[in-house]
Amino acid sequence: MRRALAVLERIRPSARPISHRRNRVVLFPDGQHFFRALFAAIRSAERFVLLEYYTIRDDRTGTVLAAELAEAVRRGVRVLLIYDYIGCIDTPSSYFKALAQQGVDLIPFNVPSFRRGFGWFDRRDHRKMTIIDGTLAFLGGCNIADEYAGLKALQHRFRDVGFSVAGSAVQELIHIFGEAWQMERDVLPQLPPVISDKRTSRHRGQARIVIVSGGPHHRSSYIRSAFRLSIASASKEILIATPYFVPGPRITRSLLRAVRRGVRVCLLLPARSDVPLVRLLGRSFYGALLRKGVAIYEMEREILHSKVMLIDGERTVLGSANLDQRSFHRNFEINGIIDSRAFGGQIRKMLQENLRDACRIMLADHERRGMAARLLERIINLFSWFL
Repeated sequence: MRRALAVLERIRPSARPISHRRNRVVLFPDGQHFFRALFAAIRSAERFVLLEYYTIRDDRTGTVLAAELAEAVRRGVRVLLIYDYIGCIDTPSSYFKALAQQGVDLIPFNVPSFRRGFGWFDRRDHRKMTIIDGTLAFLGGCNIADEYAGLKALQHRFRDVGFSVAGSAVQELIHIFGEAWQMERDVLPQLPPVISDKRTSRHRGQARIVIVSGGPHHRSSYIRSAFRLSIASASKEILIATPYFVPGPRITRSLLRAVRRGVRVCLLLPARSDVPLVRLLGRSFYGALLRKGVAIYEMEREILHSKVMLIDGERTVLGSANLDQRSFHRNFEINGIIDSRAFGGQIRKMLQENLRDACRIMLADHERRGMAARLLERIINLFSWFL
């Protein structure tokens, strides 16, 4: 891990500290646990709440969030919200107008405009992050919607995972939120000072965390580099769950090199997807990986939306980024690399349970797919950059 951190420091696109020690992390293995803890934390907020989300829907989960934020404002809590304009395109504007009227200070991220040029139009804020009072933060893959909270029928439910962090890493998350706010408002948000919670400091955890924040404003993909470095550091096992698998040649080569080193590599991917073209494109990578010994499973009961990588049972990469070109190059993303054997053990147990319920893809079965599927894969591959 020490060597990996040294390499990350060389390629890091900012001058902020490379890693944060003595953080307390809590795993939420599904949306129900995540939202229960998130809403409870908002109810406990005393100074400020910062939220940054790709999608917020006007459904039961979105309604609860709006009520909790309005109540926080009435208690004198400063509430700031960044939501992605395209990610919330189906959410009625009245939802956000009502929040503004309740006193929530909010901005839509990257409203389509030719002022920034056509290339900027496709750059989205894909982060999912809430910060409470500067001492507690929630990260992961969950958007604010019923399908993530376990309130939809099983076949329409998203299987996702999140975590909370308390400790020095939260200060970097505040800085990252401020950068996104400044990108839209041209000024940093004015926040109440963070007051150290003595109760929290007495019960600090032992996790070491690296925050990996990437976006199209960087000259090279820090998100992809961090993924590749994590894969390269593996000596025994790599477990990956990701909903949108378009790894490209560099990640593919990294996985195959790991197999050649004797590392067990296992992928958990979706059998059903909310973006069927991306699922079809992802399957075009199966043959090369299966032939070299990568194990591939597909989740069938729910729609996989978890974005997690576990290295050697002790280093976890968890956050908003997928293993696809959009997350590498065109989205603003945020991941945490959590160095904790205890947390890694929880992640491994969760992933092993998911794998037991999944269907393993065998090379012989994959090779028997029809010519029509193969042709469609090749056609879609021509447009893989845009998916």
